[in-house]
Amino acid sequence: MSEQEHKVLKEQRNRRKRVQHIRIGIITVISVWMILSIVITCILCAKVVSLQKQINILTGDYDSSTAVSAKVNQSASDTADIKLTQNTSDKENLATAEDLHKVYLTFDDGPSDNTNAILDVLDDYNVKATFFVTGKEDEASKAAYKRIVDEGHTIAMHSYSHKYNDIYASKEAFQNDFERIQNLIYDTTGVECRYYRFPGGSSNKVSNTDMSEFISYLNDQGITYFDWNVSSGDATSHAFTADELVENVMSDVVKYKTSVVLLHDATAKTTTVQALPAMIEALQQSGAMLLPIDEDTTVIQHVSIQQ
Repeated sequence: MSEQEHKVLKEQRNRRKRVQHIRIGIITVISVWMILSIVITCILCAKVVSLQKQINILTGDYDSSTAVSAKVNQSASDTADIKLTQNTSDKENLATAEDLHKVYLTFDDGPSDNTNAILDVLDDYNVKATFFVTGKEDEASKAAYKRIVDEGHTIAMHSYSHKYNDIYASKEAFQNDFERIQNLIYDTTGVECRYYRFPGGSSNKVSNTDMSEFISYLNDQGITYFDWNVSSGDATSHAFTADELVENVMSDVVKYKTSVVLLHDATAKTTTVQALPAMIEALQQSGAMLLPIDEDTTVIQHVSIQQ
């Protein structure tokens, strides 16, 4: 083999090696890109699920009645006996065939554009309910507070701002928000409100401050806080029809002697208004007593602290 032929052959071998290296490089890059894409997709999916839960919480009270878990720490109080109660398994409240069902319809987040429509339906059926209201100082909202009280319903507190990051920032922030909504209700209606519902419920997983601090504060003020053990589902992102909301309620109230039903009074909850007549009729036909929360109501709490 001549020197020239040897040189050509060597160049061909080197060229094949370079092509092979390029091919391996391309395959490696593609493989790494595919793996990274899968990992990023999984992370984004997890983020979407997490964000959706947060949206559900911020647009309504997250339905924790079926998954009660709270960040309550035993070290919060040396003498506190912290009791976690999952209402769906509360034996004392489970109904038998002979028991009379007491049902408390509760509406969170109002007043809203739907408040008067809800009150009209309740008036049509001569039913009294409970409204856990937020703080709004426009004239229409003040008129709604007064109408709730004047028509015999229970007005209760659901925080002033309903802004989780603000309310649960500290015990002082919670206290300031609480006093603001309590004073607004008193100044508007003359009612010294004694009932409260935590935004997200007492078992919410949003608060960065131990919920036992806020629970202890309410206990010290003589305030009774209520969660719920029946949810209509109108707080979730799923768009239930009016019939489905009724079915969600009716399928659970039969389980309990006392049912505190979570509903929402917000501008976007028109389906709740549409479902209300059929819901009331179904409850009345079942023989249930529909009542407003008062001092005789069996307290339904996801998390309680007993001193």
